[in-house]
Amino acid sequence: MRRGKGIRLTIAAVAVGVVLTACSDSGSSGGETAAGSPSRAAQETGPVTLKVLAFNDYMPEDIPKQFKELTGNDMDITYTSSNEDAIAKIQAAGPGAYDIAWITSPFTQGLIAAGGLEPLDAGAVPNVANLYPEASQLDYDPGNKYSIPYSWGTTGICYRKDLVKDTTIDSWDNLLHPSPELQGKVTLIDEDRWILEPALKVLGFSVNTTNPDELQQAVDMTIEAKDTLLGFDGETFYAKLVSGEALAVQGWDGWCNYGTAEDPNVVYVQPKEGSDLWVDTMVIPKGSTHVQQAEDFINFILEPDNQQWVAENILYKVPNQKSMEALDPAFLDQFPNMKMTPQEILGMEALHDLGDGATVFSDAVTQVKNG
Repeated sequence: MRRGKGIRLTIAAVAVGVVLTACSDSGSSGGETAAGSPSRAAQETGPVTLKVLAFNDYMPEDIPKQFKELTGNDMDITYTSSNEDAIAKIQAAGPGAYDIAWITSPFTQGLIAAGGLEPLDAGAVPNVANLYPEASQLDYDPGNKYSIPYSWGTTGICYRKDLVKDTTIDSWDNLLHPSPELQGKVTLIDEDRWILEPALKVLGFSVNTTNPDELQQAVDMTIEAKDTLLGFDGETFYAKLVSGEALAVQGWDGWCNYGTAEDPNVVYVQPKEGSDLWVDTMVIPKGSTHVQQAEDFINFILEPDNQQWVAENILYKVPNQKSMEALDPAFLDQFPNMKMTPQEILGMEALHDLGDGATVFSDAVTQVKNG
């Protein structure tokens, strides 16, 4: 099963006014829930209906039924295909409209900074013990105080090992300055936070840079490469590999696995310059009136069987150690990038909310798209 690219990121920072409004408009049950955070809205007890904002096709279809049988609580699920859509829905609906949301790490970081999330009671989510220790070391939310990681992954190069005869694929430069056999057979992701990544990494710069000089160098390098590309593609690059229209592409590891599932000659490699780390997280938006029930749901999702389903069906790595250890060795051999260790994953550069630097980054991306 495949979902829309839930980790899509815009350049713009999370709208601080949105989440601050959610904080200020929430009701009060008295007392502080965390240092510097407003009181929680009045909480409902007894069987409730959890309002869930989820990425498409991102959890087992029978989860609502299982959760109902376990807790007596119902689920009302609204589906979204991107972070932008999720944030817009939270903004439009107002405080208390959602009890659980899936948000990708830079957006999570922005929401935390703006006070837009409920702090988690670690004791209410004992299944965090199923996660790798590294899952509590993510720099956007150290210790998982406001979010729980659901899946994680990296970006790299996906290519056809049977058709690439004369080129060693090991560097972002293979895409920016392709060898003769790759000319016109390369794609780069057209989405804002990734389109400059190959150039930034080749130049030795951060994927989170907002330095105008560094960004301009990356822009110039990417524009120069445009004449050698098949094109920019953030949706069908793996299908182009399967058909042979493309030979090497910039791609997310899970999406490369979609290609591998159709043709084992489609393989993934992490460029020697490194790449980015993204994490899809579960959070409780500020204003929820069902915090305890939401924590019960997060705890339930962290059951090994539920997270194993994610790895086997979405083809993304999950930070749940028990789930990953339960995967069939044949499955791991079929999709070798699923064997990437937590240490290797955290060795990549985490994508950050760009804050006040978002505009200069956006201007740089616009230059590439219009250049």
